[in-house]
Amino acid sequence: MTDQGNNNHNISCNPFAALFSSVADAKQFASSQKPQQPSAQPPLEDSGESQSESENSVSDSVDENDDSVAEISRSFRSRQELCEQLNVNHMIQRIFLITLDNSDPSLRGGNGIPPRCVYLEEMAADLDGQDWLDMDNIEQALFNRLLQLEPGNHLIYMTSCSAVNLSADRDAGEKCAIPYLFGCYQRAKEELTKVPEKLHSFAVRCKNLTVSNARTVLLTPEIYINQNIYEQLLDLLLEGFRAARPEEVVEFVGEVIAALLSDQEVRTFEEVIVPVFDIFQGRIKDLDLCQPLLYYYLDVLLYFSHHKDIAKVLMEHIQPKDPANGLQYQKSLLGMVLNISCLLRTPGVVEGHGYFLNPSRSSAQETKVQEANIHQFMGQYHEKLHQILKSLLQRSGETRHLLLTWMGSCLQANTGRAKIWANQMPEIFFQMYASDAFFLNLGAVLLKLCQPFCKPRSPKLLTFNPTYCALKDVSEEERRNRNIHAKGLEKETCLIPLPPQQQVESAQSYSLLTENLIFTQFTLHLGFHRLHEQMVKMNQSLHRVQVTWQEAQRTGNPMSEQLLEQFERLMIVYLSTKAATTEPAMLQCCLNLQASTAALLVQLSMGNQGSEHVALNFPLASLHNTMLCYIPEFFAENMGDFFIFLRRFADDVLETSAESLEQILNFITVFMGNVERMKNPHLRAKLAEVLEAVMPHMEPLAPGAAQPIVFQRERVFCSYVHAPQLAEALITVFVDIEFT
Repeated sequence: MTDQGNNNHNISCNPFAALFSSVADAKQFASSQKPQQPSAQPPLEDSGESQSESENSVSDSVDENDDSVAEISRSFRSRQELCEQLNVNHMIQRIFLITLDNSDPSLRGGNGIPPRCVYLEEMAADLDGQDWLDMDNIEQALFNRLLQLEPGNHLIYMTSCSAVNLSADRDAGEKCAIPYLFGCYQRAKEELTKVPEKLHSFAVRCKNLTVSNARTVLLTPEIYINQNIYEQLLDLLLEGFRAARPEEVVEFVGEVIAALLSDQEVRTFEEVIVPVFDIFQGRIKDLDLCQPLLYYYLDVLLYFSHHKDIAKVLMEHIQPKDPANGLQYQKSLLGMVLNISCLLRTPGVVEGHGYFLNPSRSSAQETKVQEANIHQFMGQYHEKLHQILKSLLQRSGETRHLLLTWMGSCLQANTGRAKIWANQMPEIFFQMYASDAFFLNLGAVLLKLCQPFCKPRSPKLLTFNPTYCALKDVSEEERRNRNIHAKGLEKETCLIPLPPQQQVESAQSYSLLTENLIFTQFTLHLGFHRLHEQMVKMNQSLHRVQVTWQEAQRTGNPMSEQLLEQFERLMIVYLSTKAATTEPAMLQCCLNLQASTAALLVQLSMGNQGSEHVALNFPLASLHNTMLCYIPEFFAENMGDFFIFLRRFADDVLETSAESLEQILNFITVFMGNVERMKNPHLRAKLAEVLEAVMPHMEPLAPGAAQPIVFQRERVFCSYVHAPQLAEALITVFVDIEFT
């Protein structure tokens, strides 16, 4: 092969030659890169010397060709690096919307450049002519960008298109650090799906930079002037749920939290997240039950409850400074959430109340529609609260212990709500105890948590251990290890006294079912019972005021206007209370619970301590080592209260479950006439009221009134197998009342 051919062959075989349009161009470029050689000397005539020089010439030619290839390679690498540098610069600009290049937009290529960027003027001056961003200076550039007070004042056009682009201006000029970094995080994730493989690692580093800088921002919020960083974090989560795209927000926040947890030298994780809780609490206390914004906040709280570390800090945060003060629990973050209701915020003050305004001028249909609307929101609200508490109970052993401790202490601190004096002294009551709304909602949520075992013949029911209620003087360590979180139950009166010879055989530890059932019944005793009493009294007062007003109108008494205003105010309170206590899903859950409790107590009255339900048969065997001496009376009181309430205010619910009515009849038959199983004669007399409440009623109706549906009740009563024993129990209780 000739020298020329050899040279052409070497260049054409070199892969870098593909950079040129032809081998000739590549050869020309190689020739221009090497220094000019001196003119060749004429060959000597001596053939040996000529042969030697020829060999040397070939050797030189090969060396020259190798030099040419090396030059092409170096040039290609230089161009490749320049191209990569340009691509990295463009990618950084697209992700962080910042630049060091303030040249004429028309001189830039339009491909891969964002329409707007913040020009980092000071940094560009410091770098003395470098107008590109790379992985060596991006961290400093991002820090400078975050410190800018008005980044919107430094926006520049990156392309020759000068059309108005509000979204580009907004994104690039974002003043708030956390939303800006989240936007960068989103753009970095998008780059990962678009850029070629060789730029992939740079995009990952940019994404990680957004997370590490968000961590820095949360750890040192004081250096970011005029910014509330913790508020921005809460707003970011809130906006994610409002826009129905929480996945990316949750992912970003999750990575930031992981970074915060990995190093807590500057600030602990608790110090970072508690200010967010405080802002959350300050906002949610002013929200209304029927306000859609409330449910986005509940979504954020549900997210907190799903995150193990946040949930633990949240449970620590809500523990009151004074555990004996019942009102303190309502003032905690969880208490504020539980305190939202259609009930009056300040009892007796109807000004500013948003429900059932001008009731005397509203039709029955309008009132019914408004009540249905409230019930719809209550259903959503209770479901969200149920998800939150369920998540907290499932998160970790420590979180569950803290939540149950909070509940147990809360119930103990509020036991005064059930005292007779509490209704006589409202001024003192509202300064000492949590509100009716708080207890109504807590009860509704606990009822939902009970539903998995609230079936009258559920085997799970029989795992309930009543000895829990007899425990006293339990240390904090024991409470944690044995799952004993309720307090003060040993002071409650039980269905029968503990026989002198019977020893309390407590369990090594108690199930969540046992605690859940006790907490729920205790909460209903402190909450629902009081609201029921209020409604009965309001009903009576309304009737009296209405009669007085009608009489004043008839006689032309000038007091009629004042009486009408009094009637209106009282009617607003009554309708709001009725709406709050008659939400259908809550009533159904309570019906399931009370029927299941009735079935459980009947099983205990027969001495059944096995794992399967046994059929009720008469006569009942004598009691021996019975568990009834550990059952607080409020279990039976709650049951009686509830069915009497249904008869008065929600009669249609009694038609929904024939099986539940059968369990109630069994309970009444066993306990109403049996002093051995229920000592309190007043409580047994109350069961006669319960019997009257669940019976089918066929009273004469006012003209035009709809006949109530009583088919299920009629069927249950007509087919009740223990009817003779029920009649006997009824006679017995009335005889006992006479003698008592």
